[in-house]
Amino acid sequence: MSASERREENELPAIHGGQPLFSQRFRFIRPTLPALDSVVGQYRTAYDNGLITNADIVGKFEAAVAERLQVKHCVAVSSCTSGLMLVLRALGLQGEVILPSFTFFATGHAVLWNGLKPVFANSEADTWNISPADIEKKITKATSAILAVHLYGNPCDAAALEAIARRHNLKLVFDAAHAFGSEYRGVPIGSFGDAEVFSLSPTKLLVAGEGGLVTTNDAKLAAAVRAMRNYGDMGAYNPKFLGMNARMTEFNAALALSGLPLMDAKVRRRNAISKMYTEILSSLPGIRFQSVHPDDTHPYKDYSIHVTPQILGLNREQLAEALRLENIPTKKYFHPPLHQQFLYSRFHDCQVSDLTQTEYIADGILSLPIYESLSDEAVRAVGELIRQIVHSSCERKAS
Repeated sequence: MSASERREENELPAIHGGQPLFSQRFRFIRPTLPALDSVVGQYRTAYDNGLITNADIVGKFEAAVAERLQVKHCVAVSSCTSGLMLVLRALGLQGEVILPSFTFFATGHAVLWNGLKPVFANSEADTWNISPADIEKKITKATSAILAVHLYGNPCDAAALEAIARRHNLKLVFDAAHAFGSEYRGVPIGSFGDAEVFSLSPTKLLVAGEGGLVTTNDAKLAAAVRAMRNYGDMGAYNPKFLGMNARMTEFNAALALSGLPLMDAKVRRRNAISKMYTEILSSLPGIRFQSVHPDDTHPYKDYSIHVTPQILGLNREQLAEALRLENIPTKKYFHPPLHQQFLYSRFHDCQVSDLTQTEYIADGILSLPIYESLSDEAVRAVGELIRQIVHSSCERKAS
């Protein structure tokens, strides 16, 4: 991805017969990991002692996260999905749970796994997060909880959602899979609602290999999740909860604990990449960007644009294909929305619930490569190439 690989301005995009901008396909995501010596140093005692799961390093990691996020309790689990499943079970929910349809299907899976009925709310047109106004419309006597998502790491309007939950006596859980490093009005994401649940998979900023975190200020809830991650057993070989094996290994905790000091730099770098992309693409009519409140911090787990084909002159699929031919990978996070997927379509009646705004957002989303080691030159090249593809397509249509 050196400067020598960039095309001259008068050369055609690959989709119109030119040579690909990049000679080899580069990665969509590449985690920045701590030095292996640091991880091994953390892990060695656990390995030597044979205590290699859910032991001292996990506890140390939980304490470090709780301090960083200014929350009373942190429980490490095997994944964000298992964390969401356990939290919803521990809260004793019944009936309906309101959640966005525009999210990864693991959010919905946690609801279905608990025998609860998902009720889908629209996302806001600007932030792409769940709409508090539409949540109010979807609340019924059967509603027991709201499950909101900090989409791509962009903080939800936590204050508005907490007010709704109080007003209607509902539980409030945040799927914070993307949101480690996020801040809402200057406060770290992690302490809002009844609980927040993070992912530590390789696509996230804080990486454990695989793993998740449940954070809460509710001591009773934290104790229940701690037991439930170990089959519900609190130590007496007589389970009080229906749990599962959702423990975190010591190696996963060592990897994440060693990665914690890298977090601030990662957030800064991803914000710089986001700013570069946005500055290059903002002059293109028909491309919109995720709106972020000026007092919030977005870690940009993903950087996504929204394409309006009637204005841009080509649709999301055409742009994605044009970039693929240039050896630039993209994703469609998250298309189709849940209510259009096999497992969830039976829960949506378009005559009763209008989700056209969600469908509009999902139909236009295109996520671009973003990771800390992506060079400024590569970011600018991708942005400028998008501009070139759009302009070339418009010229061909006009001729």
